[in-house]
Formats: sequence, C-alpha cells, structure tokens
Amino acid sequence: MAGGQERILRRRIKSVQATRKITKAMELIAASQIARSQARIVANRPYREGMQRIIREAASADPAAARKMLATPEEVATAIVLVIVGDRGLSGPYNSSVLRAAERLVHMLQHQGTQVRLFTVGKKAPAFFRFRGIEHEHGFVGFADRPSFADARVIANAVAAPFVSGEVQQVLLVSTRFHSAGSQTVESDQLLPLTMPDELEVNTSTGPKGYTEFEPEVEQLLTELAPKALESEIFSALLEGAASFHTSQQRAMAAATDNADELGQTLTRIMNRARQDSITTEIMEIVSGAEALRSGK
Repeated sequence: MAGGQERILRRRIKSVQATRKITKAMELIAASQIARSQARIVANRPYREGMQRIIREAASADPAAARKMLATPEEVATAIVLVIVGDRGLSGPYNSSVLRAAERLVHMLQHQGTQVRLFTVGKKAPAFFRFRGIEHEHGFVGFADRPSFADARVIANAVAAPFVSGEVQQVLLVSTRFHSAGSQTVESDQLLPLTMPDELEVNTSTGPKGYTEFEPEVEQLLTELAPKALESEIFSALLEGAASFHTSQQRAMAAATDNADELGQTLTRIMNRARQDSITTEIMEIVSGAEALRSGK
C-alpha cells in the first residue's frame, strides 16, 4: 500500500511542477509587459495633460460657455456606463473589482430612476453582467492587453453618438487607475459632459488669466475639442487598465508559483516519509522472517 501511495505522490509532484512552470512563465511575461505599459502611459501623458490644459484655459476664458458644455446635467434620464476590464483571467482581483464596482454603479443609477446603457471593454465583462441579469448593449474585445489610439477612437465614437443625438445625458467610465506598480485603484469618472475644472467649480466669476486668445469662440471651440478630449481620456483609461492588468497578473502568478513551490516541498516530504515507512516495513518483515527461520531450526 505504501508503494501505491508513493506512486500517487510522484504523479502529484510532477503535476505541481508542470503547473509551476506555467505560472512562472506567465509571471515573467507579465513582468515584461509592465515596463512596456508604463512607458506607453508616460508617452501619452503630455498629450493628455495638454488637452486638459487647453480645455481648462478655454473654460477660464468664458465660464458661462464652459458651464453649458462642461457642467454635470441636472436631470439624467439615460446614462451610458463604460466598463473596462481584461480579455483574460488569472489576474487576481483586477477584473472582479472593476465588475463589482460597475454593478454597484448600475444598481445605484437604476435606483435613482436612470435608464442605463452598458458598454464594455474586455471578454470578462459580458458573461458577468449576463449572469446577473443586467442587459449588455455592446462589447469591445481583443485589444485590452495592448490598446491603440484607434481602438480608443472606435469606443469614443460609439459612446459619443448617443450623447450628441440627445439619447443619453451622461457617459460614465468605470476602470482601474494605475498610480504605480504597487498601487492601482478602481474609479468611476464622468466622461461626458466633460468635467468642469476644479478651480472653476469654486469660483466662476474670474475672467481670463494670461494672454491666451481663442479662435473660434470658446463655446464652439469646446464643442470641437470634446471628441478629442473624450478619445484622450478613453485611451488613457485603456493604457492604465492594461498596465494594471499586467501588474495584477504578475502578482497573482508570483503567488501561484510560491504556492506551487510550497506544495511541492510538502508533497516531497510526505513521499519521503511514505518511502521510509515502506522501507521500515520491509526491514521489519525481513527481520521477522529471519527470526522465524532461526526459531524453526
């Protein structure tokens, strides 16, 4: 029986070692993708900050026009919720944290009497909402790991069209913000209308500061800048989501590799103990047989 147990343990150890090779490889791949994703975030930051600066200066020049274009609507009959998750799993709490936050937001809006139209990015989202009975309107898949600006433009066009036509009054985003390799948070932000700069929310009586001149008028300028700003914000969210996904996957696979090592060591000790028990049993049987032969003689 001990020999049979030893064979079973050997098979389990080989299975654990094979799993460890997979998790270690995925850990190394995710670690290599983190640096690339961070570099893309840094490269995109000047464009995003420049777009925000232009909108802020235009809003400062004409607070009344900015309030029309940037203020949060008083009544929201229909809202779009855009959720960004990953195309793959094995990434710790990355997908589940975003999906649970989106589910809470959808229920809160519905409780307030707002009709919700759900748009998602990533393969993990549709099944989650379908299982919970939440209607899913449109999903984008295939680029969550390495998004491009063209992907952000497609998403922006899809969510902006109902807003421009007046079908919806607000577009909200639920995604993961990448602060550093050790800090990522799930946030819900308003994409449309564009958010009012903080300094204008406090005091809208101040006139333009500096020497910036705008052509055409601020209201028309903000109307033309809104789609570009929307594309920039969605692209930034996609980049930060990809970086957060790879970071979460790297941590999850590192923990899985450590667990495989620990389990392999535990199984090896159990197998050695079983082998020692088998050897001890065989020795005892040999000694007992020898003593029986000696007694018979």
